Amino acid sequence: MSDQEKDDEISDVEELFYAGADLQGEGRYDEAMACFEKCLALDPLYADALLGMAMVFVAREQFDEAIAVGLRLADLQPDDPLVYTNLSRFYQRAGRIAEAEEAAAKARMLDWKRQLAEDDKAD
Repeated sequence: MSDQEKDDEISDVEELFYAGADLQGEGRYDEAMACFEKCLALDPLYADALLGMAMVFVAREQFDEAIAVGLRLADLQPDDPLVYTNLSRFYQRAGRIAEAEEAAAKARMLDWKRQLAEDDKAD
């Protein structure tokens, strides 16, 4: 694949993602989900599309599906506190409080580690 083809594919993925985000904001969840699925067909590791899908599931009150996508994100980005913050929210909405608290604790721990690393760099 040429560099231009790679650039075009990246552009296509981003355009699909933003279109999906706009559709989601309008409450057009089926169309938004289709955009996010197309993103993932082009780039299976596109985390923003996964988060978009999870948010559609939350809007539809399909919390188990949102949790499954959140866990997939955690596999892709295990050091991202925001991933665990969102996962905690998904668990909470599903009424799974113990798991929500566990995910929130993981988010706090990762954020503290990030802060410590930043402090070490500043010294």
